[in-house]
Amino acid sequence: MSTLSNRPRRSVLYMPGSNARVLEKAKSLNADSLILDLEDAVAPEKKSEARDLVCRAVKGGGYGHRELILRINGLDTPWGEEDLAAAMAAQPNAILVPKIFNPADVMRIAETINAGGVPLTTELWIMMETPLAMLNAGAIAEIAKDPDARLSCMVMGTNDLAKDTKAALTAGRAPMVPWLMTCIAAARAFGLNIIDGVYNDFADLQGFADECRQGREMGMDGKTLIHPKQIDPCNEAFSPNHEQVSMARKIMAAFELPENVGKGAIQLEGKMVERLHCDMAAQLVAVAEAIEARDA
Repeated sequence: MSTLSNRPRRSVLYMPGSNARVLEKAKSLNADSLILDLEDAVAPEKKSEARDLVCRAVKGGGYGHRELILRINGLDTPWGEEDLAAAMAAQPNAILVPKIFNPADVMRIAETINAGGVPLTTELWIMMETPLAMLNAGAIAEIAKDPDARLSCMVMGTNDLAKDTKAALTAGRAPMVPWLMTCIAAARAFGLNIIDGVYNDFADLQGFADECRQGREMGMDGKTLIHPKQIDPCNEAFSPNHEQVSMARKIMAAFELPENVGKGAIQLEGKMVERLHCDMAAQLVAVAEAIEARDA
């Protein structure tokens, strides 16, 4: 089974693969992860050029702590197979596959990657953006039990979901909440990270902040972004604050006391705290320490 990563994936910025200047600029941005995109952000006549640019960028390095994810076109498109072959040769941190419908789609990609001898350091990410993917979310996530699947992360594609279901992208995302929570439950059941969809109006900073807060409260690990100005507020929204980390450490320390080692619940600062809260505290501290290490 995949093991949930504590690697910071708060801000995951889409970068158009056809723009060499933007790909170079990304080396100085404060995003945790970069999706170098060959799909939606690239016009059909630019696909081949973008593929070459992105693969050279990945092989050239210079991105520091930033995780590099290469999003290919679907294998049912004229560009998908060449994209996948090029991505396998470039060996980014992860290959992101769009238009997943069922578990077989995931395994077909994984088998191709494995047959190509790509190191296990290249993981598989998938877009959750189709109505069938919503219906099959649990079965898709369960593929992560097979280490050969390489599956480590789900990325919500809310724009495509809205298009295919005719659900409105409203403030608060009420029509989307059932699908978002279904995918979060599926991801957590099988040890996967999950990244929230984009917020389209990058000039609406308050709306963006509200949606970041909603995603964090739902349990998302981070959010996909479409503009660099969204990076810093997104990092802040998905980072544990000082008070949360301090309390988490107090909980952990309290359960480590000799008189509490065998207890399932204790009182701390006037509140009942259970052993499960200690586990949650340890996870929060691990995330905070990973962020601190990244920033250092």
